[in-house]
Amino acid sequence: MTLLLRLMAAAFLVVSLSASAVEHLKLSTTTSTENSGLLAVLNPAFEAVYGVKVDVIAVGTGKALKLGSRGDVDVVFVHAPAAELKYVEQGDFIDRQAVMHNDFVLIGPATDIANVAEATSAVDALARLMNSKARFVSRGDDSGTHKKELALWKAAGVSPKGGWYIQAGQGMGAVIKMADEMRAYTLTDRGTQIAFAEKVDLRVLYEGDERLFNPYHIMAVNPKRHGHVNYALATQYIQFVNSEQGQSIIRDFKMLGQPLFYPDAIK
Repeated sequence: MTLLLRLMAAAFLVVSLSASAVEHLKLSTTTSTENSGLLAVLNPAFEAVYGVKVDVIAVGTGKALKLGSRGDVDVVFVHAPAAELKYVEQGDFIDRQAVMHNDFVLIGPATDIANVAEATSAVDALARLMNSKARFVSRGDDSGTHKKELALWKAAGVSPKGGWYIQAGQGMGAVIKMADEMRAYTLTDRGTQIAFAEKVDLRVLYEGDERLFNPYHIMAVNPKRHGHVNYALATQYIQFVNSEQGQSIIRDFKMLGQPLFYPDAIK
């Protein structure tokens, strides 16, 4: 082997060893944290501080919670409090902390054939959709947004079904695009709505009901249930997200001059 080949082989070995030495944190999270662009800002800051890599699995909250309960990830960052607490009570997750919040909004075409903009409450808005049979695209994926939507239908005394009710089984960004193409309505978190505001023709038609409050929490997978998880790194991530630096990143993350999320761990 020539000297040049030996040097190239040695360099490749050094690079390979360096890459393998980097710790990886596995994070399951809702599509809204990913689609909004927040994690693209938050995670690199964490990686720079600790010299690690965050591997993000962005799915509906229901799937994100199941991934955590099976020990397939180290930390879970989602927005479905009732579902989260069930897993905590079962012992699947520990160290649950509030991180941030925003709200849900109903969006749709400017023509607003269901007169959602005139609704007196979120429940009234959905009742108007049901009565008008205006097309509505549901996440249909057991996500935090889907869970909220189902709770609102239940409160309205409605069981949505029929050709007007489309269950997409997709993430928030994909659903917004689908609703835009179909000139339909959908329920979305505020962060993703703002992120897509200039990409679609849909507008916010109903907002402000206290039922639409949308809190996000973070939890570590319980190492007593799954001994292989990286609990130490999960703890560092939780601490970073709720540190002054992490919360400032969340507070200052804006699009179109609007905040997408509001930090809950600091004033």
